[in-house]
Amino acid sequence: MKEAAVSEDEVRILASELDPHFKYEVAEEPGGENIKVCFSCGVCTAGCPVSEIDPGYNPRKIVRMVLLGMREQVLASDFIWLCTLCYTCYARCPQNVRFTDVMGALRNMAVREGHVHPSFLKAVDGIAEFTQRLRHDMLVKALAKRKKKTEFRISDYKKVVNESLAGRA
Repeated sequence: MKEAAVSEDEVRILASELDPHFKYEVAEEPGGENIKVCFSCGVCTAGCPVSEIDPGYNPRKIVRMVLLGMREQVLASDFIWLCTLCYTCYARCPQNVRFTDVMGALRNMAVREGHVHPSFLKAVDGIAEFTQRLRHDMLVKALAKRKKKTEFRISDYKKVVNESLAGRA
């Protein structure tokens, strides 16, 4: 029997290399609980700012790879580290897959299984710390506009956050 030609853009998937338990393991991880309800609508990818910058980044494809059982390809991939946790996909998903949480579950699995170099983890931690500081600074500026002061109590933060979540800010 003659083998079909595979172009450079196509990936050959061999059933013998798939892990049928992978999706269940991801679903057992904190954050991965809803992975199996994805029906591949593509809303996650359509709204993703990373996919606009890197056309190779495709949240829908990552979920499909998990569901197919492509354990090694997913956990060894750089793509699971590119998610910026902006929560756009999280908010738009009609199935409540919570893709950002799934990325956290996949990252944890990748670390545990030795797919990540420690220096990379240090860089990711630095980015996360910077992002948290940026969010904090944005909140302080929002509070400053409201109260015209620079020191705040925890209750001030909670009030602004709750009002923002309720759509009143």
